[in-house]
Amino acid sequence: MSPNEEPSAPRSLDGELVEVFDTQSESEALVVKGLLESAGIEAAVISLDAPPDVLPGVGGIVVRVAADRADEARQVIADSREIGPDTPDSDLNDGSAA
Repeated sequence: MSPNEEPSAPRSLDGELVEVFDTQSESEALVVKGLLESAGIEAAVISLDAPPDVLPGVGGIVVRVAADRADEARQVIADSREIGPDTPDSDLNDGSAA
């Protein structure tokens, strides 16, 4: 395990892991991880940040899944992006009265 990987990856992810999402925001990565896990896909959030004294601002956060679930995970992520802010549920926050 490299020093930048989290040691707490789920046990079912012992095989090859494939990156399916990357971001600079840890909270966004955790939301995607939760989305995937709610779809039954085990996921790991891994920090790629380089030491700030060596390479400041380099790195990010990635979400990885087992290689055999990568296509499914990417589809779940894509489907969630299609829902977006134009869904009827978003009317709850637009300030208009019903």
